[in-house]
Amino acid sequence: MAMSAIEPLTMFIVVRKDLAKTLKWPTGSVIAQACHAATAVLHTTRDEITTKEYLSDIHSMHKVVLETKNLESLETLVDALTPYAIPLETWVEQPENIVTAFATAPLRGRSPEVKDLFKKYCSLYR
Repeated sequence: MAMSAIEPLTMFIVVRKDLAKTLKWPTGSVIAQACHAATAVLHTTRDEITTKEYLSDIHSMHKVVLETKNLESLETLVDALTPYAIPLETWVEQPENIVTAFATAPLRGRSPEVKDLFKKYCSLYR
């Protein structure tokens, strides 16, 4: 009898594409925004069972880095995810006070509705 594999815990990080394309931020600065958001959500959910499990095997972490068009699409996606109670942190770069990215806490599964929202507003970061 074959055992079904457990879906791995995965963090989803969404970064504004216009930071690089339109605002001409350097690649390293854009990557830093994703890192800030990921670190923030791990810190704020550090007492959650799924976060503890995710951090217990640092060599098997799964992350998906996505891009969304601009601030409006990022904020729309965050608002659309709110009813699904997905823990996430939005990063606001200081001192500029610019919303740049968000990251979800580690998730084991996503409902079809949540998957559709990510597909509607995002693509893999390129």
